[in-house]
Amino acid sequence: MSDSSLMRATTVMASGTFVSRLLGLVRVQLLTGLLGVSGALAADGFATANTVPNQLYNLIAGGLLNAVLVPQIVQATKHSDGGQAFLDRLLTISLLGMAVVTLVATLLSPLVPLVFGPSTGPGWDASTIALVVAFAYWCLPQVFFYGVYTVLGQVLNARGRFGAYMWAPVANNVVAIAGLVVMFVWIGGFNKITNPHPPSTWTAGQIAVLAGSATLGVVVQALVVMVPLRRMGFRYRPRFGFRGVGLGGAGRVAAWTFAGALMGQLGFIVTSRAVNAGGSLGGPGQNAYGSAFLLFMLPHSLITVSLVTALFTRMSHAAHERDTRAVRRDLSVGLRLTGVASVLALVGMLAVGDELTRVLFFKNSAAETFAIAAATTAMMLGLVSFSAQYLFQRAFYAYQDARTPFLIQIPVVLVIAATSFASARELDPDRVVVGIGVGMAAGYTVGAVQSAVVLRRRLGGLDGARVLRTYVRLVCAGLPAVAVGQGVSAVVHVLLGHSVGASLVALVLGGSLVLVVYVGVLRLLRVDELDELAEPLLRRLPGRH
Repeated sequence: MSDSSLMRATTVMASGTFVSRLLGLVRVQLLTGLLGVSGALAADGFATANTVPNQLYNLIAGGLLNAVLVPQIVQATKHSDGGQAFLDRLLTISLLGMAVVTLVATLLSPLVPLVFGPSTGPGWDASTIALVVAFAYWCLPQVFFYGVYTVLGQVLNARGRFGAYMWAPVANNVVAIAGLVVMFVWIGGFNKITNPHPPSTWTAGQIAVLAGSATLGVVVQALVVMVPLRRMGFRYRPRFGFRGVGLGGAGRVAAWTFAGALMGQLGFIVTSRAVNAGGSLGGPGQNAYGSAFLLFMLPHSLITVSLVTALFTRMSHAAHERDTRAVRRDLSVGLRLTGVASVLALVGMLAVGDELTRVLFFKNSAAETFAIAAATTAMMLGLVSFSAQYLFQRAFYAYQDARTPFLIQIPVVLVIAATSFASARELDPDRVVVGIGVGMAAGYTVGAVQSAVVLRRRLGGLDGARVLRTYVRLVCAGLPAVAVGQGVSAVVHVLLGHSVGASLVALVLGGSLVLVVYVGVLRLLRVDELDELAEPLLRRLPGRH
């Protein structure tokens, strides 16, 4: 894949991710408006139950399948049959594994409130626990369909078809939003959102609509990726007989990835219990944490995930051909391009983050939106490191090395778990989620530094001088942009007050000037990566060829 093809693929994926995340924000707005943010036990219960399958997928299935599938599929194409038999067996064992994980997880639904519930404070009462368990029974089957989506999506990615994988979540969000709209009509519309809907009032039908629509969305997401596979002539036939067909290497990578996922899951349990502890004491809980994490993940998903998804396939080819120079080049490209977007996102959050959350979550109180903004900003401090670590991890996976990422993850999880534990016990309930965000940023930085040191030694360098020069210029562009954005915001509120409308004006004016100043300084400093990111988008404008 050439650099131009890489950027075209990134643009296609980023556009799908943008639409999906935009709908995701609408989904979160509806959910927070429906159930509240602070001290809302039904909100924390649903968020906990619906987060568990995401975590199982992200930390166990997602990482496992990403680490194994693309490098294995790339190698399988060298077989005489194009790798069809090997790929059928690889998909069969992956899907069987996902089915077992899903079945076990669903049967263990009654343990969800025990494992993920508040670590301190009064805890959850019987009606809240029952509601969480009911939500969990409906939500945990999502794990299997997330796995199907990932397995089939990685087959598309390995063959250079990236669009459907990033556009499928759009369908997921549409279905989930429809379910939330039904809930608004059923249990109270926008004029009744002050009612927190206590757990004891929920009926079986209401639980089924809210949690069932969330799960149905994931099912539809998995079905969407099947369409392009059939169009390209791919036909999957279950095959067994896994011995002696070259799956041993995949098994070793899978074992180490599973160990790392288990370590990450243990850390998430500590974090979840800390978040719910703050929520049970009247502070921001799972809904606030989830909203903040969604905002944190938005720039990462738009640029980093899209770019690295395409780079991962290219790095896997280069690693298979033992082309170390090409791997180093791709790492350098990835670090510099993702840095442009990651630093801009951090700058924007520091400048107008309060305005953004006030506008997005306009139905919530000022205190609740401030809590989301503070938590998002804390997490954003680690965005650059998080994106770099995501890229570094894929470089290890390209060499089918999951052992090193596991060892690197241990101190990362320990840092996040320790700070989450301390936040729940030492901070006021209103500040627990912020403390957790700071700990996450510290943990991501620890992981990125470790990975950079190891890869530099293994690859004979990381083009460090060029990457460092780029990041210094990005910081130089970001500082004045933050100052301008904050200044505009302050002036607008002096003139217009502190209404949601004033926040919207401050967001539009301040955000626009942040972008103008950031881009302008980067051009003055001759940061070429800006043009590399912008060109595929500009080419789509009328009159551009």
